[in-house]
Amino acid sequence: MNRYLWISAVVLLAACSAPVPVPALTEDHSHALQQGQYRAGMAYSELEQARYDARLAEQDVLNARDAHAAAQQQSAARKRELDAAERAFAAASAKLAAAQKAYDDALKAVDAVHRTLPAAPAK
Repeated sequence: MNRYLWISAVVLLAACSAPVPVPALTEDHSHALQQGQYRAGMAYSELEQARYDARLAEQDVLNARDAHAAAQQQSAARKRELDAAERAFAAASAKLAAAQKAYDDALKAVDAVHRTLPAAPAK
Protein backbone atom coordinates (compact mmCIF):
# COMPACT_ATOMS: atom_id res chain seq x y z
CA MET A 1 0.00 0.00 0.00
CA ASN A 2 2.76 2.47 0.90
CA ARG A 3 4.50 1.51 -2.28
CA TYR A 4 1.54 2.66 -4.39
CA LEU A 5 1.33 5.96 -2.55
CA TRP A 6 5.02 6.51 -3.06
CA ILE A 7 4.84 5.79 -6.78
CA SER A 8 1.77 8.06 -7.12
CA ALA A 9 3.59 10.89 -5.35
CA VAL A 10 6.64 10.52 -7.64
CA VAL A 11 4.46 10.51 -10.77
CA LEU A 12 2.52 13.55 -9.55
CA LEU A 13 5.74 15.41 -8.76
CA ALA A 14 7.14 14.61 -12.18
CA ALA A 15 3.99 15.83 -13.87
CA CYS A 16 4.05 19.12 -11.93
CA SER A 17 7.69 19.81 -12.68
CA ALA A 18 7.36 19.28 -16.42
CA PRO A 19 8.10 22.47 -18.35
CA VAL A 20 5.04 24.33 -19.49
CA PRO A 21 5.38 25.73 -22.98
CA VAL A 22 5.17 29.51 -23.04
CA PRO A 23 3.60 30.95 -26.16
CA ALA A 24 5.76 33.38 -28.08
CA LEU A 25 4.86 36.98 -27.33
CA THR A 26 3.85 39.21 -30.17
CA GLU A 27 4.78 42.86 -30.11
CA ASP A 28 1.22 43.78 -29.07
CA HIS A 29 1.33 41.30 -26.23
CA SER A 30 4.77 42.51 -25.19
CA HIS A 31 3.60 46.13 -25.18
CA ALA A 32 0.45 45.22 -23.24
CA LEU A 33 2.58 43.28 -20.74
CA GLN A 34 4.93 46.25 -20.27
CA GLN A 35 1.99 48.61 -19.82
CA GLY A 36 0.44 46.25 -17.27
CA GLN A 37 3.71 45.97 -15.38
CA TYR A 38 4.09 49.75 -15.42
CA ARG A 39 0.55 50.26 -14.07
CA ALA A 40 1.13 47.59 -11.43
CA GLY A 41 4.35 49.33 -10.38
CA MET A 42 2.58 52.69 -10.15
CA ALA A 43 -0.28 51.13 -8.20
CA TYR A 44 2.24 49.59 -5.81
CA SER A 45 3.95 52.95 -5.32
CA GLU A 46 0.58 54.54 -4.56
CA LEU A 47 -0.20 51.69 -2.16
CA GLU A 48 3.06 52.24 -0.29
CA GLN A 49 2.44 56.01 -0.15
CA ALA A 50 -1.07 55.40 1.17
CA ARG A 51 0.33 53.06 3.84
CA TYR A 52 2.88 55.68 4.85
CA ASP A 53 0.23 58.42 4.96
CA ALA A 54 -2.05 56.19 7.03
CA ARG A 55 0.74 55.54 9.54
CA LEU A 56 1.42 59.28 9.83
CA ALA A 57 -2.28 60.01 10.27
CA GLU A 58 -2.57 57.31 12.92
CA GLN A 59 0.37 58.80 14.81
CA ASP A 60 -1.26 62.25 14.59
CA VAL A 61 -4.43 60.79 16.10
CA LEU A 62 -2.49 59.16 18.92
CA ASN A 63 -0.60 62.40 19.62
CA ALA A 64 -3.82 64.41 19.57
CA ARG A 65 -5.47 61.96 21.98
CA ASP A 66 -2.54 62.26 24.36
CA ALA A 67 -2.61 66.06 24.13
CA HIS A 68 -6.38 66.08 24.67
CA ALA A 69 -6.09 63.88 27.76
CA ALA A 70 -3.33 66.12 29.15
CA ALA A 71 -5.40 69.22 28.43
CA GLN A 72 -8.39 67.70 30.19
CA GLN A 73 -6.26 66.94 33.25
CA GLN A 74 -4.88 70.48 33.25
CA SER A 75 -8.38 71.85 32.78
CA ALA A 76 -9.65 69.86 35.75
CA ALA A 77 -6.75 71.14 37.87
CA ARG A 78 -7.42 74.74 36.80
CA LYS A 79 -11.13 74.28 37.57
CA ARG A 80 -10.26 73.13 41.09
CA GLU A 81 -7.97 76.16 41.50
CA LEU A 82 -10.73 78.46 40.23
CA ASP A 83 -13.27 76.96 42.62
CA ALA A 84 -10.88 77.37 45.56
CA ALA A 85 -10.13 80.98 44.55
CA GLU A 86 -13.85 81.75 44.26
CA ARG A 87 -14.49 80.28 47.73
CA ALA A 88 -11.60 82.33 49.17
CA PHE A 89 -12.95 85.46 47.46
CA ALA A 90 -16.44 84.85 48.84
CA ALA A 91 -15.03 84.39 52.35
CA ALA A 92 -12.89 87.54 52.02
CA SER A 93 -15.88 89.51 50.70
CA ALA A 94 -18.02 88.36 53.63
CA LYS A 95 -15.24 89.31 56.06
CA LEU A 96 -14.94 92.72 54.34
CA ALA A 97 -18.68 93.29 54.59
CA ALA A 98 -18.63 92.37 58.31
CA ALA A 99 -15.63 94.65 58.95
CA GLN A 100 -17.30 97.50 57.04
CA LYS A 101 -20.48 97.07 59.10
CA ALA A 102 -18.50 97.02 62.35
CA TYR A 103 -16.66 100.18 61.31
CA ASP A 104 -19.89 101.94 60.32
CA ASP A 105 -21.49 100.94 63.63
CA ALA A 106 -18.46 102.25 65.56
CA LEU A 107 -18.61 105.56 63.66
CA LYS A 108 -22.32 105.88 64.41
CA ALA A 109 -21.64 105.22 68.10
CA VAL A 110 -18.92 107.89 68.20
CA ASP A 111 -21.22 110.30 66.39
CA ALA A 112 -24.05 109.56 68.83
CA VAL A 113 -21.77 110.19 71.82
CA HIS A 114 -20.51 113.38 70.24
CA ARG A 115 -24.09 114.65 69.80
CA THR A 116 -24.99 113.98 73.41
CA LEU A 117 -22.07 115.93 74.86
CA PRO A 118 -22.98 119.36 76.13
CA ALA A 119 -21.81 122.19 74.02
CA ALA A 120 -18.49 123.60 75.01
CA PRO A 121 -18.70 127.01 76.72
CA ALA A 122 -17.88 129.88 74.48
CA LYS A 123 -14.84 131.89 75.39
